[in-house]
Amino acid sequence: MKPRIIVCGLGRTGYKIFRLLRQQGASVIGIHHKPIPGECSPDVIIGNLHAAATLTAAGIHQAHTLVIAGSEDTLNLSILMQARVLNPRIRIINRFYNTNLGERLDQTLPDHLSMSVVGLAAPLFTFAALGNQAIGQIKLFDQTWPVQEEYIDENHPWLGWNLSDLWEEPARMPIYYLPMHGEMNLIHGVLSGQELQVGDRLIVAIQPRIRSIRRSLIKKVLKVCTSLRQFQQHGKSVVIGAIVLMVIIAIATLTYRSTELSLSVIDALYFSVGMITGAGGNDKVIENAPNSIKLFTIVIMLIGAVVIGIWYAMLTDFVLGNRFKQFWDAARIPQRHHYIVCGLSGIGSKIVQQLHTSGYEVIVIETDSNNKYVNSVRGLGIPVIQGDASFRTILQTINVTSAAAVLAVTNNDATNLEIALKTKGLAPKIPVIVHYADPDFAGMAQQVFDFEAVLSPAELAAPAFAAAALGGRILGNGITADKLWVAFATLITLSHPFCGLLVKEIAMSADFVPLYVEINTQRIQGWELLTTQLADGDILYLTMPANRLYQLWREERVSHKS
Repeated sequence: MKPRIIVCGLGRTGYKIFRLLRQQGASVIGIHHKPIPGECSPDVIIGNLHAAATLTAAGIHQAHTLVIAGSEDTLNLSILMQARVLNPRIRIINRFYNTNLGERLDQTLPDHLSMSVVGLAAPLFTFAALGNQAIGQIKLFDQTWPVQEEYIDENHPWLGWNLSDLWEEPARMPIYYLPMHGEMNLIHGVLSGQELQVGDRLIVAIQPRIRSIRRSLIKKVLKVCTSLRQFQQHGKSVVIGAIVLMVIIAIATLTYRSTELSLSVIDALYFSVGMITGAGGNDKVIENAPNSIKLFTIVIMLIGAVVIGIWYAMLTDFVLGNRFKQFWDAARIPQRHHYIVCGLSGIGSKIVQQLHTSGYEVIVIETDSNNKYVNSVRGLGIPVIQGDASFRTILQTINVTSAAAVLAVTNNDATNLEIALKTKGLAPKIPVIVHYADPDFAGMAQQVFDFEAVLSPAELAAPAFAAAALGGRILGNGITADKLWVAFATLITLSHPFCGLLVKEIAMSADFVPLYVEINTQRIQGWELLTTQLADGDILYLTMPANRLYQLWREERVSHKS
């Protein structure tokens, strides 16, 4: 029996989840607070999302899974509590922006899984910037692997290869196979020596590589020179103030030295500095001086007080204010092969962290100096330039023409398009990745403007929510040829339908692809995996079409572990 699923909150992400589940043949009911244009299905209920009457009308008492897809954490929390009161055993997939709160709820509540749109979408933005046309992601061996589709055409290097040739490659894991003619399971193709033909599609996961940054002595010298140039730009007012102050001190020193006060150069300098700064000096020096020298001293004291006050203010602002941070960030702008992230939104901060962790040089442009992510990003040693990335001068300052890629990921779609168009105007060959919130128009924007990628977080994250609703804790997911596939880990128990069977036999009959199996903390993969007989306590990692997950639905719930 297929589980009954309720999707609560049919916004951009929620409606995409609802449509995906319905497309995969799941029994799904949607709840929204207002009518959806163009949607007249009786499977959509209109009402207050956290009201008991609305949830009851959607069948909360009989439902197996509730997907809470609203964009507000407070409302999602209210729906969660109301749903658990009505049905204490219901499994809940909850969308949370506050990931710390989500993790705490996962630890506290049984059958509760929190997911983040930002956390799910950010890796795909990162993969796109690195040049991978990822259609999904999968977590393997404590890493997030990009999943991409290889379409075999006349010029593809894999044309004519046997599928078995790709099976043993540890850094390139095949996870799904769609032949041009007929239907064939990947494992059946591997065992039978199936050759890749024109028109075939192969879904593969690519192991990411951590890049180590090594800077030569020449680059370090160039960096110092660049820092001096940036200091001249940002510390110009402080330097000018210091020069004016030194000139006044020099004039006073020479004046006192040239009079008949019998002062040495050191004494004259000491007296001048003490008088101008207000620190005090030998006042007896001036008591017997001519009136002209006394008047000169008065004027210099007044001028010095004004200059020293202004200069102290500028110096304090430069050191303790934002100017020093701006100088320090500007001094560390990479010269080439760096990634420019425009906008420290939630997804922007995740992208920055992932690129930095992978060993790439990153620079951030953010208009708001009080952005809550600025300090954490600067703490990673990443320069943050305050300014508007849509301005040509800002883009030129950060060496956009020699960058590896530009990611426009502010919270405003129009601003992102403006940044992308300005970037293409300055550097037509630089890859540009654009954040566009509306999933229905993201594809249109890419087609019209011909950017490298225009991605919608709702479009990217929805398959993961749908897959989690269908199959428990998900390791990865993707869509190809309108088919949703999921990757997950299943614990083999004595009542499990796979217990006691050979992996290759059940893989062909159940149409899944085994990734590896853990037996007593040991990992088995490759050819040895196919001949492994599953036993109680083993953990099998696999990928499977979402519409085939019914094979695992039983009265007793199958345990999953990620």
